[in-house]
This record gives sequence, structure tokens and C-alpha cells, in this order.
Amino acid sequence: MLAYVFPGQGSQYVGMGQDLYHAYPEAREVFHEADDVLCFNLSKLCFEGPEEDLRDTANAQPAILTMTAACLRALESSLGTALEAPRFLAGHSLGLFSALFHSRSLDLSGALRLVRERGEQMRSAGLLIQGGMAAVIGLDEADVNAICREASFGNASSAGGSAGVWVANDNCPGQIVISGESRALEIACDLASKRGAKKVVPLAVSIPSHSPLMAPAVEGLAGLLEQLDLREPEIPVIGNVSGLPMHTPDEIRQELLLQLVSPVQWTKSVRYMLGQGVDSFLEVGPRRVLGGLIRRIDRGARVAGIKDAATLQAFVESLEENRES
Repeated sequence: MLAYVFPGQGSQYVGMGQDLYHAYPEAREVFHEADDVLCFNLSKLCFEGPEEDLRDTANAQPAILTMTAACLRALESSLGTALEAPRFLAGHSLGLFSALFHSRSLDLSGALRLVRERGEQMRSAGLLIQGGMAAVIGLDEADVNAICREASFGNASSAGGSAGVWVANDNCPGQIVISGESRALEIACDLASKRGAKKVVPLAVSIPSHSPLMAPAVEGLAGLLEQLDLREPEIPVIGNVSGLPMHTPDEIRQELLLQLVSPVQWTKSVRYMLGQGVDSFLEVGPRRVLGGLIRRIDRGARVAGIKDAATLQAFVESLEENRES
């Protein structure tokens, strides 16, 4: 049984999607639609940069969604009815919007408008406080949660309500990302190192994503979510917060708002799909990020990826070879 998974922010790179654009008319149409919807040349930004502008969260989010949608459309055109329908769809943070697009819960125009606004709101919220994120390797979630509570309590300015640090992503056993105000984050990183973490890696981001510090972004995004036409997913989509399928437009709206201030439960999401009989995962998006996490959750899981024209063609050829044999 197959599931599609979609990576989130950080997977962008200059040049992404350019080969798909030239090789597949369906991918070209996606990029042109994105340019029209967003009223600027997103295609050129994806293909040529500059990298600093592409890394800006308000640009990176629609860029990754566009690249992923182009991959999906090219894949569908290559295989047609021979393409196996996935049993589930799941995306890591921003990747959830790609899952909702593929499930036809959101059309491309609505998804693009939504992630553009999401990026702008997150950027604005990030400007209100000096914050960041870090990956903690080698400790479990319970230990990291305890460290975050201690770091927040021990921070002299924590009484102000904005100086905490929290678990932001449970990516896989032994890999937890934390997020918060800079001083509390620094304390938590130091505590994690002293308490046995194999490695603590500050991430190159200045926005404390998936933490309560993103509350202003929730308010900003809620209005657009109410206006958009959301439909029931044609393929079950796993939510980041619950790690369970979402069924109704109201559930999706709630998830997309809670996701901003709550941790991404990626381990729980993958284990749910495995428990439902999924044994194969296809990662679609700019880089192969999630496959390694999935293999650390279950070493028996089969993982493939499509991130450009070459990997798409290789995937198509492998399916054709399997059918012939």
C-alpha cells in the first residue's frame, strides 16, 4: 500500500523545477499559473534566484508548493491510469498544503494564495521577537520537552510570556526540533548538550515556527481560510497536529491554524499510516528530505522520491519494468 509525502520549507533551492518546466507541458502550465495568481515572476525566482529572495519565507512557501504541484502534474501525465493511487497523503508542515492540493481539497490558485499569506504572516510574527530553531539529535521527545520547560522557566524574562522554547517537530526517534525565543533556545541547547544529546544543530532560520510565538500569524491567516473554498479530501490527508486523517473542511481549517503554533507530529503521522497497512512511500518535492526520517521510524518501509525530471523518468521506467516482469 502506497502513501505520498511532501517536504516543507528548507527544501527549496535555486534552479528547482527548471528541467520539469522544459520537459513537461503540464509542469510548465503550473508555473505559469503560479506567476499569474501571485502577480510576480515566481518561475524566474525558482530557476534563477537570487537565493536570498527564494529563502524568504513568503517566497519559499509558494515556490515549494509550485514545484511540488509541477512534479505531480508531470507524474500524472507520464503514467495516466497506470499510476497507483495513494492510500494516504501527508506533508511536513508546509508540505501539508501540497497534500491538500493533490487531494483536491484545495485548487492550485487557492493553495498558492494561502501559502503566500501564511509565509507573510509568519514573517511578520517573526519580526516581533528574536527567535530561532535548533535540531536536537539523540534524545527522545519526553526528555526534550522537559529541557524546554526548564529553559523557559529559568529564563529571567519568561514572565513576559514571550521567552519560552518548545518542541516544534517530532521528526523521528532521536531527532527533535525545538523553537522559541533566542535566549531560551540558547539555554535549551546548552542543557540538551549537557544531558546527552549527540548533537545540537542551530537551524538557519530566524522564525520560531510551530511555537506559541506564531499566534499573531493565526489571527492573520484565519480570515483568508474562511474565504477559501475547501472541499472534503478525495484521498485521506494526515494532519500534522493530530497525526490522524482530516475529513471535513472545518477540520482542515482548524488544523491549518493549530499547525502554526503546535508541533509537527511526523513520527505519529508515519506510524499511523504504517499501522493502516502502508509499506511504501513516494516523496514528491524539491529535495529528498522525508525518506530518511521514514526509514528511521521503520527500517522496513520502502521509500522512493521524485524531485526533478531525471528522478521522475527513473520512477516511471522502474514501474514499467516491474509491470513487464
